[in-house]
Amino acid sequence: MEMGTFIVAGKMSDFPEGEMRAVNLEGTEVMIANVRGNLYAINNRCPHMGGNLAKGVLADTVVTCPVHGSQFDVTSGKNLRWMKGEGLMYKLGKAIKPPQDAVTYNVKTDGKQVLVDV
Repeated sequence: MEMGTFIVAGKMSDFPEGEMRAVNLEGTEVMIANVRGNLYAINNRCPHMGGNLAKGVLADTVVTCPVHGSQFDVTSGKNLRWMKGEGLMYKLGKAIKPPQDAVTYNVKTDGKQVLVDV
């Protein structure tokens, strides 16, 4: 697979406003979120422990991982919270695996199709 290649991820109707959906694009698992009619794509696996982000919660532009509560801005991939919690386990978890941003992908539409650059 070449870098910088737009691949059809589905139809616009496959990505309803306010929802997220995971798609496999030639071996890359991507989560596409529709926020107020704008589509954003990030890697579907949380960089913390590999949680399935599409099964998390989307609140405006923030997705919360269902595993440990890490949060990412779907518009930029920026890590907003690395794990949920406090105390010793939280500090150990951050020390073992420092916070990371999620990988993002460019999205465009072509007629009724959604394409992602992977």
